[in-house]
Amino acid sequence: MPDTFVVVIVGLGSVSLLLHRDHPRLTTAFTTVCALALALEGIQLNPLLQAPCLMSLFLLALRTDRRTARIGAFTATTTLLATTLIHDPESPWGLVIIGMASWTLLPGAVGDAVRSNTEYLAAAEARAELAEHTREEEALRRVSEERLRMARDLHDVVAHHIALAATQARTTKYLMLHHPERAPEMMENLCDSTDEALRELRATVGLLRQRGDTDSPRDPAPGLAQLPDLLGSFERAGLSVDVTTEGEAQPLSPGMDLTAYRVIQEALTNVTKHAGTTSAGVHLAYTRSWVTITVVNDGRPGVSASRPAHVSGYGLIGMRERAQSVGGRLQAGPGAGGGFTVTLGLPTHKTAQHPSAEEVPHQ
Repeated sequence: MPDTFVVVIVGLGSVSLLLHRDHPRLTTAFTTVCALALALEGIQLNPLLQAPCLMSLFLLALRTDRRTARIGAFTATTTLLATTLIHDPESPWGLVIIGMASWTLLPGAVGDAVRSNTEYLAAAEARAELAEHTREEEALRRVSEERLRMARDLHDVVAHHIALAATQARTTKYLMLHHPERAPEMMENLCDSTDEALRELRATVGLLRQRGDTDSPRDPAPGLAQLPDLLGSFERAGLSVDVTTEGEAQPLSPGMDLTAYRVIQEALTNVTKHAGTTSAGVHLAYTRSWVTITVVNDGRPGVSASRPAHVSGYGLIGMRERAQSVGGRLQAGPGAGGGFTVTLGLPTHKTAQHPSAEEVPHQ
């Protein structure tokens, strides 16, 4: 009879483990009651007889939270330990307590460790996926910014030199018909413009070459130091540019310097193409932390330096993007008395505070 009872109780406890996935707490309570029934019958418990209860404690720790697992392990340990000591008071208490506590608490600790490790691995995998996704987004953002920067550079270089070459070619045609003795000089200027266009295109496109390509140009990026050469190219195309400076010149970072050069280049190119005038002005006003560059022309009323007043082209868009990329501001629009005005404000230092209304225009 006792053997049959043990087999039935252990069997019921083992079968109940099949329900542990959906009912972990109830299954743990049932297997604990099964072990308690054996102890109440005076049967000495061992790990084999406690196997269903121990397995349920392990699964409870694996599939629930730590607090629930600890409560289940503590309840099962104290209940079985108290029942064993009450029904067998002559047994060595120390050995019973150590043995019972060790076997009953161990499954919960192992299950909690396995669950914590699984959660850690899942969290690490999620972090890795997030980092990979973030890296991909950052790479796409950088590629987009680089493409936009290259598009601006190519537009500035091509538009400037093609506009000058077209103007010089039309002038050469006119001179050949009416003043043939002056045509060779203008033709020489046209050749210089095309040579300069090819050189700048090579310098710009060379940035796309591989790092180890020895053919890549090493010329420094243009800046305000090259402004006289830039104005000379416009002079040869028939556009007279008057340059004035106010305040003490301040050094600009390479990015700011390039932006100032490109905006002046684009603004004067637009004057050549659209303003219908032979003169323009460039004014540089320096303060302690900001420089304001103004390009003006006295072209036909209602005609902008880039396009007719109601049209916005890539030239103005590119100038605004350049200004914003380095923390500057750009304002462009028809002048009060005709023509067009482009005003660029740039900080002379990276740590410069926001300018006042008198220092730089608002968009």
